[in-house]
Amino acid sequence: MKALDNVSLEIEDQEFVTIVGPSGCGKTTFLRILDGLIEPTSGEILIGDEPVVGSGQNRGMVFQSFNLFPWRTVKSNIEFGLECRGDNKNERQELAQEYLELVGLKGFGNSYPHELSGGMQQRVGLARALAIDPEILLMDEPFGALDAQTREVMQTELLKIWSRNQKTVLFITHDIDEAIYLSDRIIVFTDRPGKIDIIEEVPIERPRYDRDVHSLDIFNELHDRIWDTLMGNEQTEVTV
Repeated sequence: MKALDNVSLEIEDQEFVTIVGPSGCGKTTFLRILDGLIEPTSGEILIGDEPVVGSGQNRGMVFQSFNLFPWRTVKSNIEFGLECRGDNKNERQELAQEYLELVGLKGFGNSYPHELSGGMQQRVGLARALAIDPEILLMDEPFGALDAQTREVMQTELLKIWSRNQKTVLFITHDIDEAIYLSDRIIVFTDRPGKIDIIEEVPIERPRYDRDVHSLDIFNELHDRIWDTLMGNEQTEVTV
């Protein structure tokens, strides 16, 4: 059975785009195709004018599960992609320290993953992805395993980091509020095989560090439109 069908999407440089949709509609498959982990059976994905063929340093992936190497320190985990790229030891250490501080983990470089909270581990995953300086940051429900309070903190921290780095971001979530809070545009997928149902612009000014944006009329109107669209599918699993 097809995971995706006739998905045509153009993402602008430095744009923050989020995909929401029913469980099993192909959101993660789409992200993995973009990361070069899965080869599409038809069609192609271009980054600039170059087709995606396999993995590459121009893409950084952040997973829902932290996927850290338990035998490596925090700093060594961040250095992993830099090692694969062939950076020398001094360059790796300098960059790792820079991104360690960027995600608010100064002083934790010699800690091991099991010594960190879930939110801190996800910060390490984000730093590892950013350290290779990718053109595109791919995020597959990165805050889905966190408690509600930590999740809100991480959403705001991500916006602050994104405002400084201005990466192109493709983000996946089941949480409509999270999608609106973070995004420039929201893509709503249909049930499997995933197709683009609607595309919603988020006309809320940045920066959005103030959580009061959730009480804006436009925020709630947009939430209701996306919710109504998703409720057209019986298998939808979303967070309101």
